[in-house]
Amino acid sequence: MTTPSTAQRYSSKARWLHWVMAGLIVLAYILILSRSQFARGSDLRMLVVQSHFWVGIVILIMAFFRIAERHRHTPPGITPPLEGVLRLTATVSHYALYAFLFAQPLMGLFTVLLEKGAVPIPLTQLSIPSPFGLSKDTAEILEHYHVLLGTIFYYVIGLHVIAAVWHHFVRKDNTLKRMV
Repeated sequence: MTTPSTAQRYSSKARWLHWVMAGLIVLAYILILSRSQFARGSDLRMLVVQSHFWVGIVILIMAFFRIAERHRHTPPGITPPLEGVLRLTATVSHYALYAFLFAQPLMGLFTVLLEKGAVPIPLTQLSIPSPFGLSKDTAEILEHYHVLLGTIFYYVIGLHVIAAVWHHFVRKDNTLKRMV
């Protein structure tokens, strides 16, 4: 475990990554939930689903930069410091959020590669071929877990937001201020 830095806030790059990724996660959820507004097989539905996929890929790429930034700049300490269960809960929830940033897009990517045999590039007739053979059964299992994890993370993300608000208004520490 690294020692907290003396900085009062996360680096500007870390804050930018956090908020852009938060917006992209909301967009990914909006896109996939809105697909039912369009007829199956329609171009608009396909565009919405493909956009959901590509937003997920952007999130995955940004997650690597976010981890690198976190390793480059030690997060600022929380004042007053967290102890015991609060510290453990914060650590576990952050690891879970980071795991989600990688696992969710990867499951979506492998689902498409194994189900379709290629990744379509929106608004073109082009696609990126899969290095794997088709496996509809495996794709179906991955899609099931992709959806399940997405559902679980509605709650984890909601708890993350509630915790930030609780830290700010109830505990009155600098948790939220470090990220704004």
